[in-house]
Amino acid sequence: MNTRKTKIIAIVGPTASGKSDLAVYLAKKIAGEIMSADSRQVYKTLNIGTAKISKRQMKGIKHHLLDIVSLKNIFTAADFKKHGEKALEKIIQNGNVPIVCGGTGFYLHLLLNKIELSGIEPDWVLRKKLEKKTTKELFQMLKKINPKRAENIDSKNPRRLIRAIEIASNTPKTPGIIESGNLLKSCLADRQADFDILWLGIKPNETTLKNRIEKRIKQMFQNGLLEEVKKIRKNKLTWKRIEELGFEYKYPALYLRKKISMEEMVQKMILENNQYAKRQMTWFNKYAPKTHWLKTKEEALNLAKKFLS
Repeated sequence: MNTRKTKIIAIVGPTASGKSDLAVYLAKKIAGEIMSADSRQVYKTLNIGTAKISKRQMKGIKHHLLDIVSLKNIFTAADFKKHGEKALEKIIQNGNVPIVCGGTGFYLHLLLNKIELSGIEPDWVLRKKLEKKTTKELFQMLKKINPKRAENIDSKNPRRLIRAIEIASNTPKTPGIIESGNLLKSCLADRQADFDILWLGIKPNETTLKNRIEKRIKQMFQNGLLEEVKKIRKNKLTWKRIEELGFEYKYPALYLRKKISMEEMVQKMILENNQYAKRQMTWFNKYAPKTHWLKTKEEALNLAKKFLS
């Protein structure tokens, strides 16, 4: 695929900031198609807990990389890169502007920057030992052997922690950031030779974002989040696997097994999402320094038109 002169718009920002709405707004104005860069929205049946955009909200705009894999499979960063490159090619062939939108910063950079990935084989003996440890113990282990990776990982996700420790333990010197079973061999910053990228960001103030997160989570329960978790469980997914799908599934799973109260479930989800939003902003500030942090949709449109002209 010859993408050297391809212009791409990337929309970034913390969870619940309004990225999907902005992406649809721009796509309607500039003949764009949207590609999701979200590590969970690729899964079928994960709708409410991932705040997946609905058909009505899409307003007729073509979206890519939503609902492409079964929950019984593991979708890695390498899988995202492969599917993402195909989606970009398709959008370009359609003569439309690719708009990549999502909060999984690593996925965005993996797709849009020149990054070489090399797989590390699973270490089943080590995994068996690590699975006996608590999430807190795993995170402390990772901090000791790869502090840089610990800065960016979801410290509450045991599967990712175990994989990161596994890779670090089987690599004499870790040259980069590890994610989803792959080793980053190249620097993420300023390696966009293949694409001309306009980075647009949404960054609500702290109070506004906290309110949006709380409102979103409460809306999830009104929309049937608990029923969604029950449905996933009926499809023979283990509780452990469900908990690995994120805060919006972990705490409902604990509640349904009567391990926490409803109030504790909601409050933990709100707290975890606020902490996650801060980690997202740390990532974007570090690895997307050229981002235009927007105040209005009109500002985004003006920047997009200038960029495409």
